[in-house]
Order: sequence, then structure tokens, then C-alpha cells
Amino acid sequence: MIRDSFVLLEKISATKEQQLWAQGIKQWPDFLRAKKIKGISAAKKHYYDRQLWEAMKKLQEDDSSYFVGKLPGRETWRLYPHFRDECGFLDVEVDSQGNISVVGISNYYRSVSFVKGFNLEKNELEKEIQKYKIIVSFNGKTFDFPKLQKGLGVVITIPHIDLKPLCAQLGLVGGLKEVEKLLNLKRPDHLHGNPVELWKAFHASGDKEYLELLLEYNREDIENLKGVMDFVYKELTNRIQKLPVHNLQ
Repeated sequence: MIRDSFVLLEKISATKEQQLWAQGIKQWPDFLRAKKIKGISAAKKHYYDRQLWEAMKKLQEDDSSYFVGKLPGRETWRLYPHFRDECGFLDVEVDSQGNISVVGISNYYRSVSFVKGFNLEKNELEKEIQKYKIIVSFNGKTFDFPKLQKGLGVVITIPHIDLKPLCAQLGLVGGLKEVEKLLNLKRPDHLHGNPVELWKAFHASGDKEYLELLLEYNREDIENLKGVMDFVYKELTNRIQKLPVHNLQ
């Protein structure tokens, strides 16, 4: 989808992008090959050509950070298939005081947990985050990211896909657990508890069984993020490709 995207160009709105598609300008190479494009002056096209050549180069180099600030934040999901194997799915758990207890990060091959009092350190977490091209979260913009910045001084600068507003856009309203139910994403019965209470029980008793259950809960959150991401990408792609020009904002 990213190679179909023209909203990364300055002053190209979703409406204008749809109009380009309607003219047969479906992907970046189509734009570059065209000698003239309706609604775009020769000077502006030359300017856009340079931008698209640069975007193609950066994409070939797998430089996801290039698209931060160029691709509108609400459209970052378009990068997903190109960087799918280098996406980090992130979820933060907190204690009863709102302080971070666990940070879990996973891709499609491995999972890592950072636990308060064990290995939850700024440098180690930043090293892990740097392994990824995109971070995917659920409500990360208003919860996970502020917690990481305030609690650990960790600022994430790579592209971020926040699934919560994208789900709402598709009519999937509520928290992650509600969205899981709507999408029929299952989790084991013993992982429907309260992570705050699990951390509280571990902290009070020192019994690592509570900690293991909390980590399992966190990993299950992350695993279900992957299913939500796949669904959201498919649905948004289908929706945007079928939407009539006059309905776009």
C-alpha cells in the first residue's frame, strides 16, 4: 500500500490521492512516467518527482524513519506490509500507582519482556526498540508511549501504528479485550485476570508464579495485537480502494 500512497507528498490530500488513482496513477512509478497529470502543474510535478524518487530510495534502503513527518500519522498503517517482519508489537503493564511493571515487545519470531526490578532499564529497552522499523501498539499514543517517556525517559522516534483509533475508524470500539471479542480472537481462560493485581500479588508475596502469569498475560496481549493489525490493514486497504472520490475528506 505504501507504493500506492501519494498523501506523503506536500499538499496531496486523501481526495487528491483518490483523484490520481482515478486517472490511472496507481503507484509511484505511474506518477514518475506520466508527462502530465491533471490538476498538477509542470513545476509541481517536477518537485513531486524528486520527492517520490527519494521515497523509493529510502524504501529500498528499509529506512522507515524517513516517512515520519511525511506520511500523516493516521496513515502509518500503510507501511505495515513492507516492514511486517521488522515490526515490534509493544505492550506496557503498570502497577496500582500507574508505574511501569512490565514492557513486552515481540515480532513474529521472538518475544522479550522487561520487568521492574530485574531488567527494566532505559538502555536495554532502547537497544531492543532499535531492532525494529515500526512499533505497533493499542492506545500507545496516549498510554504506552507517555508511560515510557515519563517513567524511563524512552522516546520512540520510529513510525508508530496505534491500533486503537484505527479500530474505532472501523467500528471496533473499546479496549483491546473488547476488540478481541469482536474479532473472535481467543485467549486462554486463565489469562482474563487483572495484570495490576497479579503484579501486586507478586510484589507482596515474592511468588514468581504470579510474575509468570503476568508475563504470560502480557505476551497474550501482544500476540493478539498481531491479529488485530492484520485485520485492520486488510479492512482499511479494502475500504480506501473502494471509497468513491466524493466521499473522501
